[in-house]
Amino acid sequence: MRRRTLTAVASALGVAAASLGLWAGGDAQAAGSLPTPDHTVVVVFENHAYTQVIGSSSAPYINSLKSGGANLTASYAITHPSQPNYFALFSGSTQGITDDSCYTAGFSSAANLASELIAAGKTWASYNETLPSQGSTTCSSGKYARKHNPWFGFSNVPTSSAHTFAQFPTDYTTLPQVSFVTPNLCSDMHDCSVSTGDTWLKNNLGAYATWAKTHNSLLIVTFDEDNSLSGNRITTVLYGQPVAAGSSSATTYNHYNVLRTVEDLYGTSHAGNAASASDITGIWN
Repeated sequence: MRRRTLTAVASALGVAAASLGLWAGGDAQAAGSLPTPDHTVVVVFENHAYTQVIGSSSAPYINSLKSGGANLTASYAITHPSQPNYFALFSGSTQGITDDSCYTAGFSSAANLASELIAAGKTWASYNETLPSQGSTTCSSGKYARKHNPWFGFSNVPTSSAHTFAQFPTDYTTLPQVSFVTPNLCSDMHDCSVSTGDTWLKNNLGAYATWAKTHNSLLIVTFDEDNSLSGNRITTVLYGQPVAAGSSSATTYNHYNVLRTVEDLYGTSHAGNAASASDITGIWN
């Protein structure tokens, strides 16, 4: 009888601990629940609210990625205008940037995704449409705008890791483990339509997305900010073999959660506000 009573008490304590998230094994399991993709590509579009993209007939390709991947229905940007959001997504902080003016290249030595990946022995690159040449720190050139490329703000990120988009490989096995893609001012929907950006994504990264589905790789499609009319709610879609097809999450996430998740996919340290952000969960295979 005494043994049965002790067993019942232990079982009850276990249930209570689990319900409170205190069961030691639960934390270990949660920490180890993220996949480790062979490659992750993050592409950022511009200035459109969630409802302007998800469910829109102007964005059939992004909506197909949503259906075949994961949709974050409560994803938010950090602020306005564009440039501080890019710094937040890349480094966990706006780094004191409050506007879209041209910053001094290499002004900060703060931790960021690229410096963390490099320190961890991982590979990193950015691919920037209409960038005049690899490593160019020019502020603008035609439809190219450096305000959408925060990596140039950090002295601990080699400028040579900033490639033109023409250098994006066709052999996807040669991609770095993590890369960012920045379309130009038309392709990113800033100066041109949602349809233009959606078509650009299909034509330029659709083959990678298809490949990622069978090669343990990941595509993240997100936006810098909304149209200033929707509480800064934006589209964030994840697609690839590690992602459960047709999944979604209504948890409130922002750029810091995306950064934290990519950091934890590859086991790096955490930059800025990503240190206190949670991982994106509930969407992984």
